[in-house]
Amino acid sequence: MISSHLSVVSLRDLMLVQAVRRHGSFNSAARAMHISPSGLSHQVQKVEQALGTPLFERGGRRVVPTAGGQRLLEQIDAVLLAAEHLQQAAKAGETAFGGELRLGVLATLGPYLLPHLIAPFPQHFPGARLSISEGKPRGLIRRLQEGELDAVLAPPSAAVSGIAMRPLFFEPWEIMLRTDHPLASRKTIALDQLDAGEATLMTESHADHVLGGGHVQDVSLESLAALVGLRGGYALVPALAHDRLASMPDVALAKIRGQAPGREIALYWREASPWHTDLQAFADLLRKVARQRPGLRVIETG
Repeated sequence: MISSHLSVVSLRDLMLVQAVRRHGSFNSAARAMHISPSGLSHQVQKVEQALGTPLFERGGRRVVPTAGGQRLLEQIDAVLLAAEHLQQAAKAGETAFGGELRLGVLATLGPYLLPHLIAPFPQHFPGARLSISEGKPRGLIRRLQEGELDAVLAPPSAAVSGIAMRPLFFEPWEIMLRTDHPLASRKTIALDQLDAGEATLMTESHADHVLGGGHVQDVSLESLAALVGLRGGYALVPALAHDRLASMPDVALAKIRGQAPGREIALYWREASPWHTDLQAFADLLRKVARQRPGLRVIETG
């Protein structure tokens, strides 16, 4: 039985506590949750009193959980996630994804894949809306675990408890060079024709291991093209971005001769999601889209 003390705590109260932990500040959390800092502090204290223990250490530059509070905050996350699943389960069967698929996608993939997905999505999932959040793999998977996203498109990684993964396709890298590079006029280039010291590489490509060196930059593909245009040399870029990058000044694109390195893309979702069947169908749609894009290789699964 839930005690009378805890029964007065609402899901909104728990969401406010979660916001304080996420932002590390009462003021920032209050702005994000559209409540006054004093009102937020009062609601957090109400939860602490109901639980009989402080959740946060106050007074420092950043609000941090107490030792006991950290364990309770994990349970609060679980309660809120269960409440979300309850809400989703109530909607299951009415419309695919309960009316909205919150999809996380790599910033270096979204702008180049999504234009080919926008038109067929409502045809396959009538009445459902596709909401997009861009980011990096680790952050997207964390947001998926915390229930902020329903699915994520990212490279395969080590198994994560409670997360299902379905491989989709392999995307090869292409070579982007400044137009005055000696190899810029070629349609195909072998990697051993390139000087690793001239490479400017995006962080997620891990291509420095392939080339044996290179200058790694944590930037967008458009910024990467601008750097190559300014500095010279070359970069390895994903094939789906070919049309966009080819339209930019001062750079040229070539395919890699032989077996090109690249990245695999998989679809992730929570195993407890009530949209399991819808997500399997979404994975099938993504594989269909990939089959229609030159250069991509669909990963067949059993």
